[in-house]
Amino acid sequence: MRFILPLAIFVVLIAVLTIGLKLDPRYVPSPLIDHPAPEFSLSTLSDEAKILSKADLLGRPLLLNVWASWCSACRVEHPQLLALAANAEVEIIGLNYKDTRADALATLTQLGNPYRTTLFDPDGKLGLDLGVYGVPETFVLDRRGVIRFKQVGPLTPEAWREKIQPLLAQLAGEKP
Repeated sequence: MRFILPLAIFVVLIAVLTIGLKLDPRYVPSPLIDHPAPEFSLSTLSDEAKILSKADLLGRPLLLNVWASWCSACRVEHPQLLALAANAEVEIIGLNYKDTRADALATLTQLGNPYRTTLFDPDGKLGLDLGVYGVPETFVLDRRGVIRFKQVGPLTPEAWREKIQPLLAQLAGEKP
């Protein structure tokens, strides 16, 4: 009888640990899913005088890819972004995060530029407002600027095929 309580605690502990082992440690839920993207006003990477705001991103579903020249994982995902851009599968907007303009431009010159345009966020303010805690991160925005999905880490072919592409197809079918 005195072993029942310790045995019950042990069984519950094993059950909790077993469930925990099946969870994806890279999955970090975003409180911004199904909420409007934050307002912003940033210069573009290529033209310091050209200022874009959230209103400039409205009207079509798109990917907002947060990246930096100093990020090795961003280089891992870069070929996937180039392939998506080459196939015109989705419009990709870059958000250059906590970087220098010169380093970011040099990286795009060296690796190729998959972005329709890139926002320059040297202080990371928009990144902070989006809840970015590390690069790369990719957001799916619908035509109204609502965040529908967040990919933490490099965008892989599997993530594109299994999660993002079906979501974009669904968003493309929604009425404006």
